[in-house]
Amino acid sequence: MDVWLEGKKVKVNPANALGKGGEADVFDLGDGRALKLFKPPEHPDYTGLPAEQAAARVRLDEHQRKLRAFPTGLPGRVVVPQALATDRKGATVLGYAMRKLDAVEPLRRFGEPSFRRAGATSSRVVEVLRGLHRTLAAVHASGVVVGDFNDLNVLVAGAADAYFIDADSFQFGTYLCPVFTERFLDPLRLGSGGGLVPVVPASLESDWYAFAVTAMQGLLCVGPHGGVHRPKTPGARMTPASRVLQRVTVFHPEVQYPKPALPLHTLPDDVLHHLHRVFVEDLRGAFPLPLLDGLHFTACASCGVEHARGACPTCQPNATATVTPVTSARGQVTSTRLFSTRGVLVHASAEDGVLRWLYHAEGAYRREDGRVVMRGGLDPTLRWALQGDVTLVGQGGEVAVLAPGRPAERLGVDAPEGRPAFAANARHRYWAVGGGLWRDGTYGPERIGDVLQGQTRLFVGPRFGLGFHRAGGLRGAFVFDAGRLGLKDGLTLPWPTGQLVEAECVFDGPNAWLFLTEETGGRTVHHCLVVGSDGALRASAVAEAGDGTWLGGGARGRCAVGDALFCATDGGLTRVELRQGRLEAVREFPDTEPFVDSGSQLHMVKQGLAVVGRRDISALRMA
Repeated sequence: MDVWLEGKKVKVNPANALGKGGEADVFDLGDGRALKLFKPPEHPDYTGLPAEQAAARVRLDEHQRKLRAFPTGLPGRVVVPQALATDRKGATVLGYAMRKLDAVEPLRRFGEPSFRRAGATSSRVVEVLRGLHRTLAAVHASGVVVGDFNDLNVLVAGAADAYFIDADSFQFGTYLCPVFTERFLDPLRLGSGGGLVPVVPASLESDWYAFAVTAMQGLLCVGPHGGVHRPKTPGARMTPASRVLQRVTVFHPEVQYPKPALPLHTLPDDVLHHLHRVFVEDLRGAFPLPLLDGLHFTACASCGVEHARGACPTCQPNATATVTPVTSARGQVTSTRLFSTRGVLVHASAEDGVLRWLYHAEGAYRREDGRVVMRGGLDPTLRWALQGDVTLVGQGGEVAVLAPGRPAERLGVDAPEGRPAFAANARHRYWAVGGGLWRDGTYGPERIGDVLQGQTRLFVGPRFGLGFHRAGGLRGAFVFDAGRLGLKDGLTLPWPTGQLVEAECVFDGPNAWLFLTEETGGRTVHHCLVVGSDGALRASAVAEAGDGTWLGGGARGRCAVGDALFCATDGGLTRVELRQGRLEAVREFPDTEPFVDSGSQLHMVKQGLAVVGRRDISALRMA
C-alpha cells in the first residue's frame, strides 16, 4: 500500500510493525512517531469474513470526515492523531501518524495475577489508576467521551504513566463511538434482546463504569463478572451474557471466586461497598477519587498478601507462616510438597523429567539450590528461560546468559511488541535477530534459517521448535528440528483476526500445543492449535473466555503428555485428548481441586505432575 504523510510518500515495511489490532495495523515511522493504518476490506485478516469487510468499509467511510474534525486540546496523556495519512492526492484518509510510546505495557497486564506476582505492586496500580482518573476527567471536560474504554486501549509507560490510545474511536459531536468491549460494557447501554450489544450510545456515565471495571480488575485481578457461576441446580447455570444482564457478579453467593485473584477483603470496606453499588445496584457517576487516595497497601510479613487494611485479612497479625503438610491426600490424589519459599516463584521448566525453577527471595533471584543468579527487586518486565544450571534473562532487545562461574554472556535479539525473542531447551538456546533464527553451536552461533525481522515469536520443546509472525498483511509460521539446522515455513494455520494479547506453547513428543488469545469484536477468544513436528495442523479449537470449558479459562496452566493435555482450573484438573482431529475433554479430576488453581503452572516430572504455585511446588500422583 502506498501512503502519503505530510506530502511525502511513506514506505510501509512489515518488519517495522509495532502491533496489530482488529481494525488497524501500527508501524514505527522511525522519527518518534507511529503510523496507524486502518485495515481495508480486502485486508488478509478479513478474508472470508463478509461482515468484517462490510464493517471495515463503513469505518473507513466515516473516518474520512471524523478524523478531519478531530477535537484539539485533549490532555497530554491521550495519543491523538498528529497528521493524516492519505492516498497520493490527499483525498482519501488511510490512517494517521501519532506519538510513539516506548517501553509500555498494556493496562490489561496489571490485572493478570502472574504479572502482579512478578513484581507489579498494588501501590503501583493505585498510582496508575489515579493518573488515569485525572486524564479521563480532563477528556470529559473537553466534551469528549472515550466510548470504548478498555484495558487494551490504555498503555502504561514508565512506572505509572497511563495513556489512552485508539483515540480515533472517541465519541464527539455527531460522531458516536461504534465499538465496544464486552468486559467493560455498561449494562445500562444494553437492550432487551438478551445479548451484549449496546443500543444506547456511550456516555460520561458509561466511561466511569468502565473505569470502575478497570479499578476492580487492577486492584483484585478479577472483573465484576469473573469467577464461575455454580448454582445449586446445575441446570440453572447462567451464560456470561446472562450474568451481566442479571448483575450476577463475583459478589453473588453462587459465584465461585477465582483462586488466583486477590481476596476481596484485601480492599477496605468503603471501596468494596462502592464496587458493589456500581456493579450490583447500578450506581453511576465519577469514581470517587478519595477512595483511591486513601488506599495504602502493605505486604503481610506472614503470608505475603498485599492488602490495604489495618491487619492482614487472610491471617492473624504477627502469625508465623502457614505450614502446609509435606504430604496430603484427597480421594485418589496424593500431593507431596517439593519446595516452599517465603518469596515468590517466578519461572519453572522441566528437562528430561527434572523440574528446574527460579524464585525471588531476600532481594535476589535464586535457582532451586538457593544460588543467587541476579540481585535486585522483582521486575515484571523480565523474561526467563532455564537450561540446566544456566539461567537466561531477557528484557527488550537483550538477553543475558548467566552461567555459574562465568561472566554473563549477552545476546542482541529482536523484541516483537517489546518482548525478547528467545527460548531454550536442555541442549541449545535459540533466538531471533536481524532476520535470522539462531542457536548456540560448538564454534559460535549457528543460523537455523530466515525469519521476518523484528516480528518473530519463538517457542521450543525437547524435539522441535515453533515460531510465527503477524505483521501488517503478513502472517506465517514455521517449525524447526531442535537438533538440526534449517526450518520448514509456510505452515497453514487458522489465524485469529483480532488483536493478539497472549501466546503460549507447550510441547511433548511430536506435538506443539499453541495457545493464542485475541480480542475481537469486543470479546476475548482463546484458540488452541495442535501442530505436529512436520508442521501439519493436527487439531484446533476455539472458545470464548469464561464459557466454562477447558479452553475458556485461558492459555496458561497446561501440560502436554503425548496426545493428551492436562489443564489446571479452579475446580481441579481436566484431561483433554486429541482424537481423530478433534480436541475432547475426556475426564475431570475433582479430587485435585485443593491442590491446583487456574493460575498454577504444570510440568510432568519424575515425581508426578508438578504444580507450581505462588510460593509452593508440589507433585501430584493420581491412583
